[in-house]
Amino acid sequence: MQMGPAFIVPFLKARISRYYHPYLFQELKLLAQLKMSAVFLLLLVATSSIGAVLEKGLPRREARRLSCVRCCGPSEQPVSIISSRYTRMSSDPAFSVPKVQPTIDITILKGEKGEMGEKGYPGAVGKEGERGLRGFNGRKGQKGQPGPQGHSCKQLYAAFSVGRRKPLHSSDYFQQVIFDTEFVNLYKHFNMFSGKFFCYVPGIYYFSLNVHTWNFKETYLHLMKNEKEVAILYAQPSDRSIMQSQSLMLDLQEGEEVWVRMFKRERENAIYSEESDVYIIFNGHLIKPAVE
Repeated sequence: MQMGPAFIVPFLKARISRYYHPYLFQELKLLAQLKMSAVFLLLLVATSSIGAVLEKGLPRREARRLSCVRCCGPSEQPVSIISSRYTRMSSDPAFSVPKVQPTIDITILKGEKGEMGEKGYPGAVGKEGERGLRGFNGRKGQKGQPGPQGHSCKQLYAAFSVGRRKPLHSSDYFQQVIFDTEFVNLYKHFNMFSGKFFCYVPGIYYFSLNVHTWNFKETYLHLMKNEKEVAILYAQPSDRSIMQSQSLMLDLQEGEEVWVRMFKRERENAIYSEESDVYIIFNGHLIKPAVE
C-alpha cells in the first residue's frame, strides 16, 4: 500500500492529536512538506545532469556523404551504383583477371611434305582490260598475185525508182504489183512490163517500198526475192489512210530478181493512189558491187 503526502498528513494528525499540543502538529506538518520538496528537487537535478552527461559524452555521427561518379553520357540512361562499382573494379588492374595466351610450337605439329595434287579446273574469265597503246607499224608485206580480169563492157552501177498512179485491189490470192511511172531506171535494169528488177551487177543492194493505205481496208504486201518473200509491209484497216513504208538490203547474185506482190487474206486488200499524185513508189540501188 502506497503512502503519499495526502495520506501521511491526516494519519499523523490523528495520531499526534491525542498526545501532543496543536502547535507541535503544525511544525511537524511543515517539516514533512520540506522533506518532500527536497526529494523532488534532488530527483529533478539528477535527471537534468544525466541528460547533459549523455549529450556531452556520446559523439555525434555525421552522415556519410557519397561522392557522385559520372557513369554515363548526357544522352545515356543512368545505371545502378552496383553496376558502376563493378565497372570501376573491373577496369582497376588490382581486380582484373590476368589474360592467359597459350603458345603452340608449330614445328612439333608440322608433318612431312605431301605429294602434288591434281590440276584444278580453270577459273572464270576475268574482266576485259583497258585497251593498250598502239603498236609499231609492221614491215611491208609482199606483193599479192594479180586478180581475175574484169569485164570491159559491164558498168558497175545500178539504180531505179518507179511509181504507180492507179489504185489497186487484190483480186487473187497473190497479185503482182505493176508500176506505170518511171523516175530513174539506170541501164534499164528494171523491167516496166514485168514489174521486176533484174540483177546484172552482183553485190549489196538497198530497196525501199512506200504505199498509201485505203480507208477501212487492209494493206498487205510482200517484197520478193525471186519466188520467196523476204519482207512484209502491213497496215490494219482504219478509218484514216496513212503512208506506210518498208526497206531492207539484199545480197544479190547475177540473174536474181526483186519485185512486189499483194497478199489477200480474209479481208479486202488494197493500196491507194491517184492520177494527179503518186502514192506508190518502189526504189533500189547498188551499194557495193561484189567485184570492183
